[in-house]
Amino acid sequence: MPSPSRGEVWLTDLGYVAKVRPCLVLSVAFSETERSLLTLVPHTTSSRASRFEVPLAVPYLKAGVFDSQSIVTVPPVRLIRRLGVLKAEELQAVEVSVKAWLGLRT
Repeated sequence: MPSPSRGEVWLTDLGYVAKVRPCLVLSVAFSETERSLLTLVPHTTSSRASRFEVPLAVPYLKAGVFDSQSIVTVPPVRLIRRLGVLKAEELQAVEVSVKAWLGLRT
């Protein structure tokens, strides 16, 4: 089973309807006594120009956005392979967007 870290981007099976797509790992590592779950922010090439989308140009992804309105929680078994790691400032941009979507202070 993969052991992803916060800030990594993984190709992830989100199910039949949501497809296989790149996702940013947003959650922290879990311990043996906690649920084996990861919270992810999916990447999409179908932008709607929403204020909750974060466009980032990284070499291992097609042009697109991380969609904060589509955050999901899945077990690690759904992760297929690691694509890369966001820089600290890129991760922070996604965090700000997720906080805005959830109504949390930024």
